[in-house]
Amino acid sequence: MSPDTMSHGDDQPSQALAKPTFSEVQASTLVESVFGLKVSKIQSLPSYDDQNFHVYISRTKDSTGGLTEYVLKISNTETSKTPDLIEVQTHIIMFLRATGFPTAAVCRTKGDNITSLMSIDSGSEIKTYLVRLMTYLPGRPIAEISVSPQLLYDIGRLAAKLDKTLEKFHHPKLNSLHRENFIWNLKNVPLLEKYVYALGQNRNREIVEQVIQLFKDEIMTKFSHFRECINHGDFNDHNILIESKKSPFGDTEYQVSGILDFGDMSYGYYVFEVAITIMYMMIESNNPIQVGGHVLAGFESIIPLTAEERDALFLLVCSRFCQSLVMAAYSCQLYPENKEYLMITAKTGWKHLQQLFDMGQKAVEEIWFETAKTYKSGISM
Repeated sequence: MSPDTMSHGDDQPSQALAKPTFSEVQASTLVESVFGLKVSKIQSLPSYDDQNFHVYISRTKDSTGGLTEYVLKISNTETSKTPDLIEVQTHIIMFLRATGFPTAAVCRTKGDNITSLMSIDSGSEIKTYLVRLMTYLPGRPIAEISVSPQLLYDIGRLAAKLDKTLEKFHHPKLNSLHRENFIWNLKNVPLLEKYVYALGQNRNREIVEQVIQLFKDEIMTKFSHFRECINHGDFNDHNILIESKKSPFGDTEYQVSGILDFGDMSYGYYVFEVAITIMYMMIESNNPIQVGGHVLAGFESIIPLTAEERDALFLLVCSRFCQSLVMAAYSCQLYPENKEYLMITAKTGWKHLQQLFDMGQKAVEEIWFETAKTYKSGISM
């Protein structure tokens, strides 16, 4: 999960008090009662509007090895009202794992279900939380390293492979991924107008308002030309885990060891996925404007974009910056105690958005498309 408001399950920004507040002891009891597993150690993990715990399970006598580290996910009360959506997202995680992606394995409850609804009487009301247990994935977030052009290419390629693989995914409740008012779907950039007040009056707000207007004029009119798919929607530098290995030449190489956080999945378009990925890969980069070409080349090695999709890419990257930055500012007002945590990405985010805007679409596209072209000789279809 990324350190601004980049992990979010419900269709509107989090409601105050919606976040679960289970203690480690309560969470431990939950694992034992719902999943029948004996907890030897449990630690709270940072999260934005859900609750996550790193759970260590004692091996039983008849255990033949296997994994002993898990993540207990307790969804907030708002997200827990959409169990169909969580069920589909969880089946997607299982489907991707079965097709070779580094996603978590999902543990079944004692009743052989993949989720469990827990009702807790808090005195004044009964609150319902949706609970899941998944294996803990190895590796560290790519936010912790300096990302090479090759790794950017690999991540772009992985994002495209994921979207392409999901074309084969079927589920009776798949329609729940049509999330009409989901603030984090790139289709819904105009919904930001409700929240721009959180920015105050300054250049940042002017840029955001211009981007929203350009989005309405130049992107929304082109939706029918984009190819639809299911998007992961949050391919950020905290949701992609990597492990290092030594190359034959003794250099350190990295490979993706985990993909996290499927809570933002929804129907979108191929071009949304690549735009979102470019934006997040720019955040920690020392050379942010160069990033797009490498990510695009990787993505296009699996799914070449059409002329209309390529033409929309620049504005879509700017739009994703706006979504992230506006909602971070809004959430700071909602949760002032989280301000430091929420604003980690915002400082660099504003800088990058201003740079994109100052350079302009033509200059940025030239860098992206020329960089992507250098990979073309090795294209795989």
